[in-house]
Amino acid sequence: MLDSYGAIVRPVVSEKSTVLGERGKYVFEVAPNANKIQIKAAVEAVFANKKVQVASVNILRVTGKVRRRGRTSGMTRSWKKAVVTLKGDQRLDLFEGV
Repeated sequence: MLDSYGAIVRPVVSEKSTVLGERGKYVFEVAPNANKIQIKAAVEAVFANKKVQVASVNILRVTGKVRRRGRTSGMTRSWKKAVVTLKGDQRLDLFEGV
């Protein structure tokens, strides 16, 4: 079983995740073998000082794309991301002041 800090790799910073953050949904890159229960426990443990409660967790896999440089062909890495919805009007200040 993954520990709280092993399940969450990093927050995802993009235009879409910023818009979702305003609605109480936060996007994280997570470990490839993490499940919804582990991700929920990890978010509640990492942000325990904010006393957040997770309402739902949606998981999706982002497949790697084929990239070429000259004759050499390769792939970008595949990864797993989770969209975490918080209960009520709770907020995380991940990127405040950036």
